[in-house]
Amino acid sequence: MEQKEFHLHDVVEMKKPHPCGTNRWKIIRMGMDIRIKCEGCNHSVMLPRREFSRKIKKILHKHEE
Repeated sequence: MEQKEFHLHDVVEMKKPHPCGTNRWKIIRMGMDIRIKCEGCNHSVMLPRREFSRKIKKILHKHEE
């Protein structure tokens, strides 16, 4: 299984859409857990890194530093 490179403030697409209908999430915190925020309704969710890596589909926008 390939490892996806993701960084703080990247916009990602998850395998399953959020109940609000949007499938775009922004990474707002990284560590052992990763907090992502829905781009549609601004709801945030914290997931363990391993679970996040399994549920991510692709990276839509990379954050430019």
